[in-house]
Amino acid sequence: MGLFDSLIGPDINREVDEWKKTPGAILLDVRTTDEYRQGHIPGSLNIELNDLKTILNRIPEKNTTMFVHCLSGARSNQAVQALKRMGYSNVKNIGGINKYKGKMEAGK
Repeated sequence: MGLFDSLIGPDINREVDEWKKTPGAILLDVRTTDEYRQGHIPGSLNIELNDLKTILNRIPEKNTTMFVHCLSGARSNQAVQALKRMGYSNVKNIGGINKYKGKMEAGK
């Protein structure tokens, strides 16, 4: 990772590939349900940023690896900070789906 990587931000495409290679990892989409239905990465879990506290019921294991994204990376950054405050230790903001070039699906 070079000096300019921190200025550019995370590469969601590279990070989704990393998620696929990580056993038991969660790809967490913190956009609204409506945004998620319009198009999302297959296999992702949608929990809106405002409902993030419900993750405790869905993912009780605090060391679960989570790759967190939203539309641009701003909400996912907030989500990562909130998850860390809740005690989750292996969470990463991977940026915004607006830069994702892979397969998407709609509905659900």
